[in-house]
Amino acid sequence: MISATAMKSILLAAVLGASLCAHAASGDAEAGAKKSAPCAACHGAKGISVSPEFPNLAGQHADYLAAALHNYKNGKRKNPIMQGQVANLSERDIEDLAAYFSSQKGLAFKH
Repeated sequence: MISATAMKSILLAAVLGASLCAHAASGDAEAGAKKSAPCAACHGAKGISVSPEFPNLAGQHADYLAAALHNYKNGKRKNPIMQGQVANLSERDIEDLAAYFSSQKGLAFKH
């Protein structure tokens, strides 16, 4: 049987997780498109990378993209180029970029 404290922790984690996903999905893709020009040099104009050295952003989940940008900004993810790119991004910029790239069609693979 689960204790009341454990149940409260589980419920709190579920609520926080749901709110983070909803928050990340609140960006404006059109605004993100306008803000994405610096990203195009490595990740391509619509998020399809110009080189296998850089990840494709198109079609990724908005919450994943926002989390990655936050983690570059706060230093949890280490990459000097990305840390420089995200240093001046606002929360709104991050949400908009995540919305834009998640709305793009990613690479398709034939089965």
